[in-house]
Amino acid sequence: MTKQKKVIIIGSGLGGLSTGAILAKNGYDVSVLEQNNQAGGCLQCFTRRGAKFETGMHFIGSAAPGQTLYKLMRYLEIDKEVTLSQLNTDGYDVVVLEGKRYEFANGRAAFIEKMSGYFPDQKAYLEKYCDLIEDIANASSLHSLKYAESDTALNMEYQLRSISDVIDEVITDPVLAEVLVGNLPLYAAEKDKTPFSTHAFIMDFYNQSSYRIKGGSDKIAIALIHTINRYGGEVLTRKKVTKIVCDDTHAVGVEVNGDTLMPCDIIISDAHPIRTLELLDTKLIRPAFRKRINNIPQTVGGFSVYLHFKENTVPYLNYNYYGYQGTSPWNCEHYTEEDWPKGFLYMHFCPENDSQYASTGVILSYMQMSEVEQWKGTKIGRRGKDYEEFKKRKAEKMLDVLEQHFPNIRSQIQAYYTSTPLTYLDYTGTEGGSMYGNVRNIHLGSACRVPQRTKVPNLYLTGQNVNSHGMLGVLVGAIVTCSELLTAKKIYEQIKEANK
Repeated sequence: MTKQKKVIIIGSGLGGLSTGAILAKNGYDVSVLEQNNQAGGCLQCFTRRGAKFETGMHFIGSAAPGQTLYKLMRYLEIDKEVTLSQLNTDGYDVVVLEGKRYEFANGRAAFIEKMSGYFPDQKAYLEKYCDLIEDIANASSLHSLKYAESDTALNMEYQLRSISDVIDEVITDPVLAEVLVGNLPLYAAEKDKTPFSTHAFIMDFYNQSSYRIKGGSDKIAIALIHTINRYGGEVLTRKKVTKIVCDDTHAVGVEVNGDTLMPCDIIISDAHPIRTLELLDTKLIRPAFRKRINNIPQTVGGFSVYLHFKENTVPYLNYNYYGYQGTSPWNCEHYTEEDWPKGFLYMHFCPENDSQYASTGVILSYMQMSEVEQWKGTKIGRRGKDYEEFKKRKAEKMLDVLEQHFPNIRSQIQAYYTSTPLTYLDYTGTEGGSMYGNVRNIHLGSACRVPQRTKVPNLYLTGQNVNSHGMLGVLVGAIVTCSELLTAKKIYEQIKEANK
């Protein structure tokens, strides 16, 4: 009998937990270490006065039977524990531009039908747009779960062309071109920089089907922990990794809470790559590699106002609402004190009891880290009066904007709570309080890419920076990381087997 290899995973976000589940299923001895009291990273929820709020993951796509995420959830053995609630199929996303409302319907035919109702002369162009999105998603072996040695050249082209460039080429109506990027806050895209392939994967993912998680996204984290436990692994909280220990040739273990050494055969970090490098004091990492990773730009941060509604006053919105103050969803990350927020995303959290009323919701907009930089290094809850006043001022401004879109909503709110890019930095370790980690930028190409394999033998990376963010992006990243130990072919075969 061969001895089980010991794997330590740093961080219990979706990347850390799913990587841990795959490796535990394959006979590795897995320990996931989390510095906070609660596992889950952006999957975690918090409760205030009996009201529950999600922090980072609000809805998922492609989770209907036979679709990509459904297959992955079955493979990770979480499908039985996680109950999904489907969003409106005839308008899961609603984009409001210049006071006009545009609904995104699920499924290719319904999407084209609905959109061409708003833009009758664009039907042929919308078909072309949908063809392109499907072709890109299907060309990616990872997103379509079809095993291939490499992704086809099609993908390559659209990794090098920006969203705005491709849409302007395919769509002739300038307003429709703006509407199609109305869900930008889901990936914080930047005009002329973000590759069209990022847009295509997100559109394909949600357009197939869209769901919220009943009772909150922490159900996913709990279910993944159960899978890890079932195969003999463990998830430990309050275990802050303070150092990755290396000998002359490879990584040999981690130091926890500044004093305990945990030896292991393999280390996988779900922490942000910059945080991971900070734990390494070794000649095995060259200064040039450090420099490259430290210089990758980050996506913008976010400011959230978590709303607790008065009982039975706010009807539950079974869709996501993207409201814009100007004529375009682009460039909302560039703002002044006066014109902020240029755009926002408003969602309700899915009630566990199928109530027709919402108990809680969130309104989210972009916020640059520079706005809260002065409080960096201070402790949560002890940032002082100025910080609290800053948050209150911003929250009130956000509610003013929400009130314009949903008259009388203010009178239906009994309490609200806020988070800033600093909150993200504190709870998830993401650089600069970024919402989605590393930027994808066509001008920087592979310089933005973070490999799953580091320069230190036995040390790997997982999480949103390895592939992309969101549930599918991170799970695909987990497969990429685990392939280093198991081979991609083996994982694909296991996914196939789990879905028979």
